[in-house]
Amino acid sequence: MEWKASHILVKDRSQAEQLLRKIQQGGNFEAIARDYSTCPSKSKGGDLGWFGPGQMVPAFEAAVKRLGAGAVSGVVPTQFGFHIIKLTAKR
Repeated sequence: MEWKASHILVKDRSQAEQLLRKIQQGGNFEAIARDYSTCPSKSKGGDLGWFGPGQMVPAFEAAVKRLGAGAVSGVVPTQFGFHIIKLTAKR
């Protein structure tokens, strides 16, 4: 199984929760990623492309596995910070 996902990465949990609320209220995920994410993927609206098992840190991968295509995760903490993940597709 492979997944295609986008994410928003920030250092602060409360900021991640605020951004998640914006998305849940209809905010554009890609625009929010461009404006707030600290990951270099922000220039692509948070798009990480395709990846397979073992390519992401365990907490990130576990969150992706629970999502259906088009779904957005809650706040996912990892050693890099706090992620909001949107699963684009799986194959």
